[in-house]
Amino acid sequence: MKIALIAHDRKKDLMVQMTTAYKEILEKHELYATGTTGQRIAEATGLKVHRYKSGPLGGDQQIGAMLAADDLDMVIFLRDPLAAQPHEPDVTALIRLSDVYEIPLATNIGTAEILIRGLALGLADFREIVHENDQRPLSF
Repeated sequence: MKIALIAHDRKKDLMVQMTTAYKEILEKHELYATGTTGQRIAEATGLKVHRYKSGPLGGDQQIGAMLAADDLDMVIFLRDPLAAQPHEPDVTALIRLSDVYEIPLATNIGTAEILIRGLALGLADFREIVHENDQRPLSF
């Protein structure tokens, strides 16, 4: 599965802790991240991470393009809801695109942990079926 990992500045340490704790699960998947987050994850864990630009410099939009192409299977975006972000419209667009393309999205560590543990249990395999059939699942 293709997983995007994004973290606002005050959540980067938490993202590194999470990816370290779940390294054995994440190493079985293709990881994509915005600039500094991806660098910190790779340095701390040794995981292979495809890095895009920093979020405010267009990295959020690069990940958004993958979402719009239905080329991501999961997004873990540890956002800081208490800090104003200069690229807030890009953040909102990522959340909207995840909903449009029915892509699981975590915006906090609690939900992120559930999604990652779900990967290990095969609970997100529906995305692989979608890609095999080259169509999106029906909305309920």
